[in-house]
Amino acid sequence: MIPRLFLRGVFLYKSVVTSNLTEHRLVSGISQNASKLLQSLIMSTVRPVVFSGPSGSGKSTLVKKLMKQYDGLFAFSISHTTRAPRPGEKEDVDYHYVKREYMEAAIEKGEFIEHAEFSGNMYGTSKKAVEDVAATGQICILDIDMQGVKNIKKTDLNPLYVFVKPPSMEKLEERLRGRGTESEDAIQLRLSSAKSELAYSEEVGSYDHIIINDNLDEAFTKLVDILRPLMDEMIKANHN
Repeated sequence: MIPRLFLRGVFLYKSVVTSNLTEHRLVSGISQNASKLLQSLIMSTVRPVVFSGPSGSGKSTLVKKLMKQYDGLFAFSISHTTRAPRPGEKEDVDYHYVKREYMEAAIEKGEFIEHAEFSGNMYGTSKKAVEDVAATGQICILDIDMQGVKNIKKTDLNPLYVFVKPPSMEKLEERLRGRGTESEDAIQLRLSSAKSELAYSEEVGSYDHIIINDNLDEAFTKLVDILRPLMDEMIKANHN
């Protein structure tokens, strides 16, 4: 039986190992048989969760509520962006805010799992961000746009895909304008992007679950129901 201390964090390492990110760190210092056993454990563990949805759909609000209510079960993979922080956002909490030159160089070095550009700003998920989550022994949460989802599907990450959908385009526009942080051109660009994201969500196999966020409490209840099997699996694994 493998000591529990040794297993801490294993339940999030699937994404790291199968994406060939840090396999050398996991197997270093252990025998070949132990390495194979570790690999088999990783391959059958809790899946990461990818959240996607148009800006203004409320996915960030749902994720924050989830992490607050189920503290210790989930850890957020913090994305990088070249855009400036919005009011109330915090460095290394909402995003890693970096210069374009830094992010372009990191991408060139192969340090990112996925990346995309929107409205003149770059966004992406670094390998280190996933490694940091893996080290916590919690369920990995990623907030990724449509292009990022398509890129992740080309890897071996195998997450659970959840799309958060606004009740209508009219409601989405109301939310975006209510922020008061973006120009008219930026709002129109986000609305155009939202139409593409909504169309993609209708494609067979694009997402495992779609949540219509009309009422926050109802949407959250549905989200918890979707994630309950993963949470139960994680709790059971950490008590073995």
